[in-house]
Amino acid sequence: MDKTSDILLAEGKLLPVMEEFYTLQGEGYNTGQAAYFIRIGGCDVGCSWCDIRESWNAQLYPPVETDGVISRALEFPAKAVVITGGEPLNYNLDYLSQGLKQHGVKIFIETSGSQPLRGTPDWICLSPKKSSPPLKEIFLKADELKVIIQDETDLCWAEENMEKVKAGCQLYLQPEWSRRNTILPRIISYIKEHPRWKISLQSHKYMRIP
Repeated sequence: MDKTSDILLAEGKLLPVMEEFYTLQGEGYNTGQAAYFIRIGGCDVGCSWCDIRESWNAQLYPPVETDGVISRALEFPAKAVVITGGEPLNYNLDYLSQGLKQHGVKIFIETSGSQPLRGTPDWICLSPKKSSPPLKEIFLKADELKVIIQDETDLCWAEENMEKVKAGCQLYLQPEWSRRNTILPRIISYIKEHPRWKISLQSHKYMRIP
């Protein structure tokens, strides 16, 4: 990129958007709600089980004008936008947030919490990763804690993170998709024993929608 593009990227007026689509939220507290998804390329975590590995390398996604992203989001009837990645907090989301909120759009962000919070989301879904734990300050801002469960050790990880979030934060355990048939019975049993948790399923995959 040239110097001008670097400045615009730093200001959030350009973003390396991987894809945009209108669908139903498939996971967590807001499952079933219609929303416009903005997936931003680039990730500093790189989970071994990630099902969107193509999002990791931001260089594959030339930055696009944020104004255009906002305009496309406004074409759809749901006044809700989910910003995801990759890791969206690698970028300045202030300009995107301001543009959407001027039109009454609610902003939902999905993040590992590995970077400082940017933008002004109405809902923060924190999905912590062992390889790059969340920054301390995001725990008390999270509205939802969604922990991906691949094996028994992840249940301990979930409890560690649960102790750090604010009262009222929604707590979810979600089976890692490739091991769902193996790990799901254990998650069900665990939640029955620890009812402060709820289960999150990737319902969009069952419905075969984006």
